[in-house]
Amino acid sequence: MAVYTDISEDDLKRFLADYDAGELLSYKGIAEGVENSNFLLHTTQHTLILTLYEKRVEKNDLPFFLGLMQHLAAKGLSCPLPLKRRDGGMLGELSGRPAALISFLEGMWLRKPEAKHCREVGKALAAMHLAGENFPIQRANALSIAGWRELWDKSEARADEVETGLSQEIETEISFLAEHWPSELPQGVIHADLFPDNVFFLSDRLSGLIDFYFACNDLLAYDVSICLNAWCFEKDGAYNVTKGTALLEGYRSVRPLSGDELAALPILSRGSALRFFLTRLYDWLTTPAGALVVKKDPLEYLRKLRFHRQISDTTEYGISA
Repeated sequence: MAVYTDISEDDLKRFLADYDAGELLSYKGIAEGVENSNFLLHTTQHTLILTLYEKRVEKNDLPFFLGLMQHLAAKGLSCPLPLKRRDGGMLGELSGRPAALISFLEGMWLRKPEAKHCREVGKALAAMHLAGENFPIQRANALSIAGWRELWDKSEARADEVETGLSQEIETEISFLAEHWPSELPQGVIHADLFPDNVFFLSDRLSGLIDFYFACNDLLAYDVSICLNAWCFEKDGAYNVTKGTALLEGYRSVRPLSGDELAALPILSRGSALRFFLTRLYDWLTTPAGALVVKKDPLEYLRKLRFHRQISDTTEYGISA
């Protein structure tokens, strides 16, 4: 479910009049996605994505998100590009929501990625990190250590409904990560949500990255750990070292990882697994029965967290010397 706000044809035509985008031919809602309302538009000039930003997205963050896409595209990264209005701005309003028109990116996301795709994802992530250098706007990661604690405080009382003993385990984990979280590693703009459904391929060629609405400034290696969690585990929960090797080799072929970054991967991977566990747990406990949102199982990321906790040597991720 990704259409939370309906739009009328007349309102949409008035909205399009502020752009040099051609006349409206057709539009339809897009089912995928969970944060915003998205529509596919066909005009006499373009195929476009219309995004209405819902309440979970802070309006003050939109200049960062839209400006980042412009910056990355100008640096040669393949990603959607916000269209400018006739007045030079990138943000309008439609049906009471902030709204933007974004260029359409060709491709499909992969339901069953292979190691060769993971290698391309690693390369693209590193290219994004390099392209993000000198982006002038800063945005703190709202889902880092302080954000984890805030989310956990909203879920802790009911955590044992999901699994017995979960409350104590996660409390201990958050305390451990807060004490041991690295702070001196290279930082920059990270995507922070580069799951398979945010990477498009045409056949085996990576055609672009989408959905930058969790992007922020944080540790670059933390973004790598998010991808290890998102791309390198199989449906049965097993870590696929071949995929891990490919992703890390792909990344390092574009941007080398320092010894300190490599050594920190187990801690960072625990943190990124915890981050997605906590958001899933909160949604699992608070989404009403019958809501048109597919709840994601938080225990998937609890199992990943436990895997990272028992890593004794970073070579277990597929890292070569």
